Amino acid sequence: MNDGYDAGYGDGGPYELVGYDEYGRPVYRQTDGRQTQQQYDPYGQQGGQTQQDYGYDPYATGGHQQPAYDPYGNGGGYGYDPYATGGHQQPAHDPYGQGAHPDGTGQQPRVTEQTAYIPEQHGHAPERTAHIPRQAGPADDARDDDGSAPEYRTEQFAFVEEPDDGSEDVIDWLKFTENRTERREEARRRARSRIIALTVVFALVVAGGVGYLWYAGKLPGFSASDADTGTTTAAGAQKRDVLVVHLHDTENGGTSTALLVDNATTEQGTTVLLPNSLALTAEDGTTTTLAKSVEDDGSEGTRTALDTVLGTDIEGTWRLDTPFLLTLVDLVGNIEVDTDADVPDPNAKKKGEAPLVRKGKGQTLSGKMAVAYATHRGPGEAQDAQLERFGQVLHGVLRKMTSDPDAATVTVQTLGQIIEPPLTDADLGAFLARLSDLAKGGDHRTRLLPVEEDGTLTAEASDSVVKDVLGGTAKSPDRDAAVTVSVRNATGDKDDTEKARVVLLNGGFTFLEGGTAGSAEATSEVVYADPAEKENAAEVAKTLGLPADAVTKGKISGNARVAVVLGQDYDPGS
Repeated sequence: MNDGYDAGYGDGGPYELVGYDEYGRPVYRQTDGRQTQQQYDPYGQQGGQTQQDYGYDPYATGGHQQPAYDPYGNGGGYGYDPYATGGHQQPAHDPYGQGAHPDGTGQQPRVTEQTAYIPEQHGHAPERTAHIPRQAGPADDARDDDGSAPEYRTEQFAFVEEPDDGSEDVIDWLKFTENRTERREEARRRARSRIIALTVVFALVVAGGVGYLWYAGKLPGFSASDADTGTTTAAGAQKRDVLVVHLHDTENGGTSTALLVDNATTEQGTTVLLPNSLALTAEDGTTTTLAKSVEDDGSEGTRTALDTVLGTDIEGTWRLDTPFLLTLVDLVGNIEVDTDADVPDPNAKKKGEAPLVRKGKGQTLSGKMAVAYATHRGPGEAQDAQLERFGQVLHGVLRKMTSDPDAATVTVQTLGQIIEPPLTDADLGAFLARLSDLAKGGDHRTRLLPVEEDGTLTAEASDSVVKDVLGGTAKSPDRDAAVTVSVRNATGDKDDTEKARVVLLNGGFTFLEGGTAGSAEATSEVVYADPAEKENAAEVAKTLGLPADAVTKGKISGNARVAVVLGQDYDPGS
């Protein structure tokens, strides 16, 4: 097979490979004949020469021109010299048969310019620009003599991309656009992350608040009063610490009683005010009032009676005389109370002087003012009004009390009062410190225990106070157990009271002392308020030896069912 690219084919001069055109076809040029040394014959042909030039002279400036490779096998021609710079120019191969004009008009004009790269050249070679003419016509596809396409090796092809002058500007613009887009996307991602984080935090806060309200029993429908739900917030299952405090008025006489409740389960503090008319069961089984129980049975007997009536467990008794209350208020640094009445100064020498305590909101009370306000009972006022003022003073003291148990214990010890067993100074100090902390946080309230005229507990008291606050069950003395008789002595003889008491107790009645009248009365009187008690009143008159016409219908104060006024016509021996 004849190789059209075999060097030395025909009688032309030597040619060398200078590059490839845009279709991958090899481009050759005629070399200078002065080149004498041949380094490498890519096709293994010596052509009868002793030394073959294997390099190339791209500019045809070599010495003796050697026979070159004739790519088209035309015998007489040696290709063409595109630059016509070789020594002796040989007729070039004319694939279209147009012939070569001596003045070069037959050659096609140069239309493109590429960088030629020779893969056979080893080492670093300088870049050169080869002008490759493009021949027009159907002979663009070079063929061998047998009509087959020439066989090329892949290592002979290499293309060098020339940089574009505007490519760097385009790249910079793309980078700028990409960076700005990335910044916008990053900003959107951060905004979404913040929104998600805030949503999660808000959900946690709401869940925590609802959980706290449920735990504290403040959530509607899930309060501690819902005992039938069987949850841990049921009133009977809550942990409470209860103390009873008795305020003794050492100047005017009388007592005021309240229960201090610390609910550890719901973290609520409550002061329950107990009216003096509350009916209790005395130690001897008879019915008595709270005021009489404090005076007659003392702290221990009263605490036991309260446990029986309220169904609670009182842990100790705090006896607070008015001088100690005065000192306590001064120790905590005065208190603030919304007063509901003007309280006159008990030490005032003339009428019409400025009141010791003025009516108004946020009044600052010293120890003396606090005692006067807590024991004040205006003309015609019920005992409940005075009891509520006592509750206001207690609340003010708790708000100013220290919340530190040790410091509160020191305050109690500074009072110098004797604490009744089983309560100790440390116990009372720690208890008051816990209540103080609740009062400062707004978790302390004051409730009045409502009672009937006869001193028994109402249904309202059983549900709202006894059950919810104290977690107990109301057990008022049985009205049918014994008829309660209040006796007031108006005979002028103090001994008649005790004589009447013995007679009534022996007759199966419950005796309540009604005090001593300021002046003697001539006739005795037996009064009943409920028509159902008329027969009991008649029986009382008969037991005391009084005439039947002494029985009359009227009003009765306190919790007695029958009231007796002993006159001078009463004869204890009858």
